[in-house]
Amino acid sequence: MGSNDQPPSASTRDFLTGQLLIAMPNMGDPRFERSVVYICAHDEDHAMGVIINKRLNDVVLSELLKQLDIDPRDGANATPVFFGGPVQTERGAVLHTLDYQLDATIELAPDLGLTATKEALIDIAGKEPKQAPPRAFILTIGHAGWGPGQLEQEIAMNAWVHCAPSEAIIFEGAQSDAWSRALAKLGVTSAMLSPEWATPRRDDQPLN
Repeated sequence: MGSNDQPPSASTRDFLTGQLLIAMPNMGDPRFERSVVYICAHDEDHAMGVIINKRLNDVVLSELLKQLDIDPRDGANATPVFFGGPVQTERGAVLHTLDYQLDATIELAPDLGLTATKEALIDIAGKEPKQAPPRAFILTIGHAGWGPGQLEQEIAMNAWVHCAPSEAIIFEGAQSDAWSRALAKLGVTSAMLSPEWATPRRDDQPLN
């Protein structure tokens, strides 16, 4: 193997923190079919994200709040709850704009944060909030996780493509067809959604 044929090192590899993953038609896992995932963290050891477009129609927010000893405000059930992924489905998190912040908020991007606390749920849907809720947010249960190199392998098999995020897709798209909107952002046409998307990439081919 020549010097130019070495695989990229961890320091030069493309990581996708802050990107949107879009499931392709050959996605083999039904839990991720037609899903759009915001990648919260991605490095050589792991990747973590939340699905933003799979509403849990059988989950009623007021009932969820009562299980946490939170008195729901009137109209709380108008706030949808989303399936964030198959990992830790007993835990919830809020993906939100950064006009709202707590000490526990993780800043993901200049105007995007993730908060996984009871206090955030009280502010969003409780009867006695301590501060105003975020300007835009989605409430998710569970998250998506990948081990070392796993996400890279799935991308190499063209199970996913990725694009830069936008508030319209993350927050408004969750209420409509985020999958199609995310694909449209890439300029993907129906001709591109063909069997060639299942062709593996070379190991040294970058993610972008």
